[in-house]
Amino acid sequence: MLSIYNHDRDIVQLTYVYPVVSRRAGGVSLGINLNPNNKCNWQCIYCQVPNLQRGVADVVDLTVLEKELDSFLVEILHGTYMQQHVPEQCRQLQDLAISGNGEPTTCPNFSDVVALIVRLMQKHQLDIPLRLISNGSYMHKAYIQQGLALMAKQQGEVWFKVDALGEAMSKAINGVSLSASWQAKQLQQAAQACPTWIQTCVMQQQLDDDMYMGNYVRWLKDVLIQGVSIEGVLLYGLARPSMQNGGDKLVSADKAELVLFAQKIESLGLAVKVS
Repeated sequence: MLSIYNHDRDIVQLTYVYPVVSRRAGGVSLGINLNPNNKCNWQCIYCQVPNLQRGVADVVDLTVLEKELDSFLVEILHGTYMQQHVPEQCRQLQDLAISGNGEPTTCPNFSDVVALIVRLMQKHQLDIPLRLISNGSYMHKAYIQQGLALMAKQQGEVWFKVDALGEAMSKAINGVSLSASWQAKQLQQAAQACPTWIQTCVMQQQLDDDMYMGNYVRWLKDVLIQGVSIEGVLLYGLARPSMQNGGDKLVSADKAELVLFAQKIESLGLAVKVS
């Protein structure tokens, strides 16, 4: 049975397509893994991908992706997969999510992938969102902007990762040194092209810094003052074990801390969803 505790990309033995039960989507999310090579330009300490390597996605084989996605959508929508493998309360396809074992926007033919997914969603008359789960690092690139424009016409959403602010914390959490101003610029690039949510994984390691929540809220306030329009913030704790060095020492924020964090963000007039 699918579970929030297991997001195995090989669960149905396909190259690019994998189903999960998603807390944030609220049911079944059909993932499109553009990084089956296990390569990512970041290395987040909480990442569940085994054998993660630094690098970028390969060119996606569109013929294979189309065959896999088309046939599995038939099985999900008209077959017995839901009854056999999904808990009864979760048997609803909530979205298609471009995600997987690395940063999907590093895929060289990303815009072609989006066009293919949109075409199949229209073929199967899917009235659900197409979501991109991204660290935001390639949002400024022309081919990503082209893909985001296509997504925006298909109930598209970007879930843009902001776990840490400042070079030291981002290095510790995400494996890259980022400035808060750079993150704001990349977020603006995403939000101008497609409706965008910020997604933030909250662990005790961030909260051990007494300034973390305050800095985060002040950064968000500045982003809004600069005219960046976002849909809201997705806060979530850990659900699955990390496969990275040091990941065994991670502690998720507890529910009370997440709720307090959400209230601080809501004071800015933003919607917040807590998982």
